[in-house]
Amino acid sequence: MSATRYLYLARHAEATPDETGLTAAGRRQAELLGQRLRDDGRPIDAVWHGPLPRAAETARVVAAILGVEPAEKAAAGDYVPYRDDLPAAYQAFVDQFPGDDDGPRLAEQAIERFTGPADGDADRHDLVVTHAFTIGWLLRHALDAPPWRWLTVNQGNAALTVIRYAPDRLPSVLVHNDTRHLPDELRWTGFPDALRV
Repeated sequence: MSATRYLYLARHAEATPDETGLTAAGRRQAELLGQRLRDDGRPIDAVWHGPLPRAAETARVVAAILGVEPAEKAAAGDYVPYRDDLPAAYQAFVDQFPGDDDGPRLAEQAIERFTGPADGDADRHDLVVTHAFTIGWLLRHALDAPPWRWLTVNQGNAALTVIRYAPDRLPSVLVHNDTRHLPDELRWTGFPDALRV
């Protein structure tokens, strides 16, 4: 028996320059994200996060508001999920990140752990506080896009993406990169300047 899983993906909030935690603006982003998820009326069953401090701190802030204990998963971390057969226009971008043999393995673990319908007869609502690359990877998987398309997805800090996995249905992207819970001055962190619209 299986039920519908709602996968909530949030990029970590704005980090300090040394990436050891969140800025004051980042803490406010995380609080507003937690309040939005709490007030939406759908209980979050689990909060997962990657091992880096910026994701862990964001998850702790959000989880405290939701009354859920956060848990760390390496698959929710920051890694390059796919490097093979990239279009030439993206090769230099990917080459700036050190080669990581664990990236593809963690990317597959993320798909196995976080996607697909839920076991049992009760719907699940899972939040993964992660990084832009991982969100791009999971979003391109839901859309059955070529593996390299993770490179073409941008995500703002504390923005929300929701994917629905219903039994016997294809995944549905309900929202992507939604920042309506953030005031304008907090909406644009994490985006390259050229993408501010």
